[in-house]
Formats: sequence, C-alpha cells, structure tokens
Amino acid sequence: MPIAILALALGSFGIGTTEFVIMGMLPQVGGDLGVDVATAGQYVSSYAIGVVVGAPLLTAATVRLPRRWTLVGLLGLFVVGNLLSALAPGHLALLATRFLTGLPHGAFFGVAVLVAASLVGPHRRGRAMATVLLGLSVANVVGVPSGTYIAQQFGWRWTFGAIALIGLAAMTVVAAFAPRQDPAAASTGSIRAELGAFARPQVLLTLAVVVFGLGGLFASYSYVAPMLTAVTGLADSTVPWVLVLVGIGMTAGSLVGGRLADLSTLGTLAAGLALVVAVLLGLAVFLASAPAAIALLFLLGFASLGMGPAIQMRVIDHAGGAPTIVSAGVQSAFNMANTIGAWLGGAVIAAGAGLRAPNVVGAALALTGLLFLAGSAVLEIRERRTTAARVAAGGQQPVPVG
Repeated sequence: MPIAILALALGSFGIGTTEFVIMGMLPQVGGDLGVDVATAGQYVSSYAIGVVVGAPLLTAATVRLPRRWTLVGLLGLFVVGNLLSALAPGHLALLATRFLTGLPHGAFFGVAVLVAASLVGPHRRGRAMATVLLGLSVANVVGVPSGTYIAQQFGWRWTFGAIALIGLAAMTVVAAFAPRQDPAAASTGSIRAELGAFARPQVLLTLAVVVFGLGGLFASYSYVAPMLTAVTGLADSTVPWVLVLVGIGMTAGSLVGGRLADLSTLGTLAAGLALVVAVLLGLAVFLASAPAAIALLFLLGFASLGMGPAIQMRVIDHAGGAPTIVSAGVQSAFNMANTIGAWLGGAVIAAGAGLRAPNVVGAALALTGLLFLAGSAVLEIRERRTTAARVAAGGQQPVPVG
C-alpha cells in the first residue's frame, strides 16, 4: 500500500477521533457545562451539521486547487476548531466550535478517497478507500477510548487539546507524503458538472441509504455511554474498554468491507443494513445483559463501518465523471445521518421512552435505508437491461456496475 494512503489514513484517524469521542464523554461535558444528556447530544449534531454545510462548500471552493495543499489546509482548519473547543467557555460556544470543527470533514474525505483510488489499480480501489476510512475505525479503537479516559481523569478540555495535536501531526505527515503532483486532475469538468452529479437517481438513492441506514447507527451509538451505565449497569471506567471493542468491530468491518466492495457494492450494502437492523433490535431487548450488549455493539460497529467503501465506490461509479463533490457529499449524508439519528435518539429519551428506545428508532431508520437500497437495485436492473438491449442493437459495450 503506498505510504501516501497511510498518511491520509492518519488524517482520517484525527478526524474520526473528534467526531466520535464526544459520544463517550457526554456525561462529563454535559455535567461541566450544566446541561442534561439529551441536550449534550447537540454537540454530536452541531459537528454533523458542520460537515453537511462544509462538505459541498469547501469542496467546491477547492476543487481546482492542488489536492495535496487542499488536504493540508483542511486539516489546519480542523486543528483550529479543536483548539477552540478546548477553550469553549459554555454550551453555546461549544456548539459553535463543534460546528467549525466539522466544516473540513467532508471535503477532506472527498478528496482523500479520490487520491487513494488513483494510486492503485482499478481492482484495488475498494481496499485503497478502505485504508483511508480505516483511520475512522482505528479512531474508535484507540482515539475514542483514550479521549474518553482523558475526559474522565483530567477533563474533557484536555481531550480536545490532544486531538488538536493529532491533527497537527496529520498535517505534517500529509504534507510530507501526499503526492506532490496530482495523479489525476482534481476535476475534468466544471463546478456545474460536479453539482449535476447529484441529479443522478443512483447517486441520490445511495445518499438516501447513507442518511437513513447509518442514521440508525447514530440513534443508538450517540447515547452509548448513558445506555451502558444506566441500563447495562457498567461502571464509568468500563465504558472506554467497551468503546475499544466497538472500534475493533469497526476496524474489522472496514477491512472486510473493502474486499467485499470490490466484489459487489450492492450486496455489501444489503448485508450491512440487514445486520444493523437485527443488531439494533437485539440491543433494545438485551441491553440489560452486559455480555449481550457488548457483543451486539461490536457487531453494530462491524456492520456500519463495513459499508463505507461500498458507499464511496457506488457514488463515484455513478457520478458520471464528476466525482469530487459527490464524493464529499457522502460525508454530508453520513453526518445528516448523525444529526437525524442523534436528534431522534435524544427526542425519545426526552419524551420519557427510556434509554432502550433509541435502538428501536435506529432499527426503523436502518430499515428505511434498506428500502431505498431496494429501489436502487431495481433501477440498476432496469439500467442493465436497457444497456444490454442497446448492445444487442449494435450500441456500446455495457459498463459493469454494482
């Protein structure tokens, strides 16, 4: 694997840590700033909204710039956001700094996966993208539990300060090892063509799969710390170790998902979403059992992150030669899922439904994502039949998809 891809994975590790670590330290942040757990869940949503807003805007603004320096600049903004989060004086200030920190997230991943895919052969694209996304998974094995431990022992502000240092290290490594000459042009078309990719039905359906399917993950995982302590009965000191196991599941899912995506993006997504639905329903029933809850959370991480490479490949394959902004759009969709899932999970808790309820909401969201995927599959079958008919009539050779 080219060292440039590993450098990009380090950047994704820092970004993944700051995105997910807040979920493990909601009790500490909320308690310090004087807000309840449901309100503290807004720190998850504000970051996600930053991603949704920043992904298309920053990608469009940088699409003609050298990819190497675009990545470095985005990581620089990430460092500033985390430093300001560490210094936030109150609830509203932290909401604002979390929004700022989320702005470069989508643009970074949108560019990073394209650079990674361009550095390997066509039959290894899924694995190259999976390596970049692996940083997100490793963040959940190492970064999130470590950040949660730091928050419990020294205070949550130290966690954001440590993440800023990770971002600074990632900036240095990416600047040193990312390709100095772009292996492919950043964009061969206009901004209009890039934005036009979002009008393609398969792109829209795949993004809908992300919003609803992975919304199921965040409805549950956003409240993992209070669920484990209040319902499962685990001590606060045990939560970071559970998060390590969840992160291991995410890492394994990313590795397996990259290989499966090279075989079939559609099949990988169908299996992943079905597993997410089953796991979340299982959590709703067996959350009070520590062994069952831990095993199911491991599977939730495995299934959710295992879909990442297939999602990226599917939207790029259907983008019609304008992949940059639509690739970043995957991260916008991912964090719309984060926003919707965290909000709905918090809403049912605030309504008095209890800490099991977010898992039921999550299962319903994931099932909705599976329905959108079924629509995408039907459309793909029709497209293949149409293409085959054109070939039979003397048209062009069909392009394999799915």
